[in-house]
Amino acid sequence: MEAIKDMVVDLEEFAQNGKRIPKCKKYKIRIDSEKYIVKTDEMTGRQLLELAGKHPVDQFAIFQRLKGGQTQKIEFDDVVSFLIPGIERFMTLPLDQTEG
Repeated sequence: MEAIKDMVVDLEEFAQNGKRIPKCKKYKIRIDSEKYIVKTDEMTGRQLLELAGKHPVDQFAIFQRLKGGQTQKIEFDDVVSFLIPGIERFMTLPLDQTEG
């Protein structure tokens, strides 16, 4: 069991192979084309945008891509658990500037 706790779980790899995500200390997540190692099993939409360097965060939207190609928008305060099976990666989109 100690080996699982110390391993880095790649969410994309586990989702593509249909594996259950074990609880451990580190997770590798992909946001757009970059991979990040995080030391928590959940983050908010705002935290994911900040991790990806998207500033100001309120000018971006973030989505999670699930196995099978389905996408779901994540609001700033939504908590995403990395232990839920099927999350492959995250994608950001700049929001249109329509005022002014």
